[in-house]
Amino acid sequence: MVFALPEALLFTGIDWAAESHAVCVLDAAGKIAAQFTIGHSADGIAALIRRLARYGEAGGLPVAIERPDGRLVDLLLEAGHPVVAVKPNAIKAWRDGEVLSGAKSDAGDAAVIAEYLRLRAHKLRIVAPYSDQTRALRTVVRTRGDLVEMRVAATNQLAALLEAHWPGAVAIFADVESPVSLEFLTRYPTPAAAAHLGEKRMAAFCVKHGYCGRRTAAELLARLRSAPAGTTLESLTEALRDAVLAAVGVLTALNASVKTLDRSIAAHLGEHPDGAIFTSLPRSGQVNAAQVLAEWGDARQAYEHPDSVAALAGVTPVTKASGKRRSVEFRWACNKRFRAAVTTFADNSRHASPWAAKIYNNARASGKDHPHAVRILARAWIRVIWRCWLDGIPYDPARHGAAAALARQATEQIAA
Repeated sequence: MVFALPEALLFTGIDWAAESHAVCVLDAAGKIAAQFTIGHSADGIAALIRRLARYGEAGGLPVAIERPDGRLVDLLLEAGHPVVAVKPNAIKAWRDGEVLSGAKSDAGDAAVIAEYLRLRAHKLRIVAPYSDQTRALRTVVRTRGDLVEMRVAATNQLAALLEAHWPGAVAIFADVESPVSLEFLTRYPTPAAAAHLGEKRMAAFCVKHGYCGRRTAAELLARLRSAPAGTTLESLTEALRDAVLAAVGVLTALNASVKTLDRSIAAHLGEHPDGAIFTSLPRSGQVNAAQVLAEWGDARQAYEHPDSVAALAGVTPVTKASGKRRSVEFRWACNKRFRAAVTTFADNSRHASPWAAKIYNNARASGKDHPHAVRILARAWIRVIWRCWLDGIPYDPARHGAAAALARQATEQIAA
């Protein structure tokens, strides 16, 4: 989310680090007015804000930093400073051009960032603060995404462990991270533990743990027995049991945490003023709608037009032209979480919206592969969502001109 940067007489650059931050303040002529370091603590940030206040009103003292979020950014915004999130790659290229010797230091980097802000202020835009509701939603949504990634990694580790020592345990159920599979591994962590497992005991286990698959107990046992035999060495069996139970414990905890965050997401989405807009989209669901909203934000004045949103989401290509050469390429610089959220929604929507299915199918018919076609559909959806978002009204296919026309055409064909 961005706004125009106001005119200023002083420019501050901050080289962010985990424990301390180097700060450089330049005047309009590029002369260093102050250069110091603060700790990454409440006292350190408060000291920074007090020190900057000596130079004038916070609204006229822009600050540039190589990250768009975090407590330092939040507190600077709350103090009233215009904050510019500069791209690390841009600062690196600027440093290479300005510091010919190749010398590098935290203080020097802060000066480079301040100089970048001073000279390019007319082209830079400030970060817009999110509302409390959006920040809360983004917090739980992003944490859930991180936990899901951890769960994928833990699942792959458990599957690799079982493939190496007990392949049957991987084959018996469809998903090794499913609750019933984890219960099975808790009860039977090694081939030796399941050596005397019979059909009746397997059936009882399925009933006890609510197995809802289509396989009978006999079929599940057949899967288990037909896989390559697992290890039977006594010393290795003991080690395998410990390793499997440890991995199962991690996955069980991750599953429980993801479910807890799912409930939290639903609650925060219901409280968000724009929640009804994003949940009204076809096949959006609670979690995916929250993911799109959390990355889209809620500041109406933040984007000039829907193409700005599409660029942030990485669903518009980048055109490169030089001389006689011209190419249209994939957009790498974007909000990766936003792209994942909006393309997931677009892919799901084509199964519920004839309009979305038509756009996707037309793209595929023109030779686009599946990911490209989904991005085309996502860009089309962003234009629709943009209008709903600006007007503050949920999506209604009857009010969506293209979708309504397609529905009328289908009705007329059926009537004919």
